Amino acid sequence: MNILIVKLSAIGDVIHTLPSLAALRKAYPNAHISWVIEEAASSIVKGNPYLDTLIISRRKTWSENLKKRTHVGETLKEIRIFIRQLRQRPYDLVIDFNGLMKSAIIVLISGAQRKIGYNSLQELSGFFYNEKIYENMNKHAVDRYLDFVRHLGIPYENPEFYLPVSQADRETADTLLYNSGISKDKKFIAISPMSFAGETRLWYEDRFAALADRIINELKTEVVFTGSRSGGMIDRIQSMMTNKSLNLEDKTSLLELAHLYERADLLITPDSGPMHIAAAVGTPVIALFGASAYWRTGPYGQNHTIIRTDLPCSPCFLKKCPTRQCMQDISPEQVFSVIAEKLKGGNNGFK
Repeated sequence: MNILIVKLSAIGDVIHTLPSLAALRKAYPNAHISWVIEEAASSIVKGNPYLDTLIISRRKTWSENLKKRTHVGETLKEIRIFIRQLRQRPYDLVIDFNGLMKSAIIVLISGAQRKIGYNSLQELSGFFYNEKIYENMNKHAVDRYLDFVRHLGIPYENPEFYLPVSQADRETADTLLYNSGISKDKKFIAISPMSFAGETRLWYEDRFAALADRIINELKTEVVFTGSRSGGMIDRIQSMMTNKSLNLEDKTSLLELAHLYERADLLITPDSGPMHIAAAVGTPVIALFGASAYWRTGPYGQNHTIIRTDLPCSPCFLKKCPTRQCMQDISPEQVFSVIAEKLKGGNNGFK
């Protein structure tokens, strides 16, 4: 049996699909399972023992090259190779976990016999499937994706999040922390202040600075900032602090970051990809939510805390807002009290 998974991006969405991959492998131990993914999130599944073939789409690079008319010949050759690789195997089943036009086209090109997707007409993707299931947006994304598994009659128990963190990933992350003054027996709190899904998900730099200073002063715990391409955000936060903290922005791969989070006491972050990485490795997360829906895309599991303000307009799912009142109403004091409670072994849950 040949199975194709289509889940192109982003980091959090790919992580949300991992339990479905694990369930498919356990149900079909002898099947050949392939996954089409975009390059930015590919390291999350590369080397996963439940997966046989990883097919990487460089769609964004190809589109940019063709738009600018640069490397056109090379780009067209890469696209032909990608299509050839996609059609190399006669798929009995393809599941589109994205449900977008870009993923539905891949479903069509695959030539699979059984094409399963959501009964959604988002970007007209529903026209590309010959088998559809209901998309329940009141469920968390992990459970929504597992509806495909249920549709196939596959039993599963606890969702499994396997990240292929190697020994080399662990050693690199450990060395990075050690060279920065954090030995293996030293605890720390990680803060990932960035989110790339719109300014409405972002908290305020001065509040991150005030929070980090209180953590260091009152909890006697190191603070490690993580992230990528923050545009100087972490530098600005640190410049507002009175204490020293560690900035590891752009210094780890995704899997090295996963091990770094394994070592952390907890992660503080807005709705972001790193939030899902930390949740996947079992690290408690304090997630600051405003415009997005925590019940759909919050950190999966029980050992996490959502901090949000219950405004009538929230969640609005907008990327821009003139007031950002939902994030404005979250105070450093509120977040700090949750951190202190967690470190003392207090109750977890939604706040």
